[in-house]
Amino acid sequence: MNAIHRRLCRSDRWTSQVEGQLLPWVLRGIELGHDVLEIGPGYGVTTRLLEARVPRLTVVEIDPDLARALDAELGHRVRVLHGDGADLPLPDRSFDAVVCFTMLHHMPSPAAQDRLFAEVARVLRPGGVFAGSDSRLSLRFRLLHVADTMVVVDPATLPHRLRAAGLIDPDVAQGPRSIRFRALREPAP
Repeated sequence: MNAIHRRLCRSDRWTSQVEGQLLPWVLRGIELGHDVLEIGPGYGVTTRLLEARVPRLTVVEIDPDLARALDAELGHRVRVLHGDGADLPLPDRSFDAVVCFTMLHHMPSPAAQDRLFAEVARVLRPGGVFAGSDSRLSLRFRLLHVADTMVVVDPATLPHRLRAAGLIDPDVAQGPRSIRFRALREPAP
């Protein structure tokens, strides 16, 4: 992330927006269950909010410095792992829910995003839910990502991509600045 993006992601304004708007919109009507995995927590804004809502939270962060900082701050309440969401260092069928918020566009390609979706399907328990959000393309969003990775998720193709990864019942909704997505791991027979 570039310096402006890093500053924004640590700001009180972003924290307030996530707490008051984004997280309630994305998680409305979803039962996360007991064991939850968050992929790509970054500076931990969503992690701090989630850890109070779920009995057991694990986070996987690809940036080693951010993973260390999260572990130092939240490691006594949250399991923090340094790893790649497209190659999760976790066993099959480990989680009731997997979430990710505004991080997919930081992945280097749609193929990498698809590998993340497949990993989500692998680590979800039968009937588990995958939920998250990402930003919509806009001029402001482009400017925020100058000299930064920005692979925007196309909401029109996302349901097909989630199904191809092994998830069922995908639902994608668009808000003014973000998309919200949900899908399930097929229940056990």
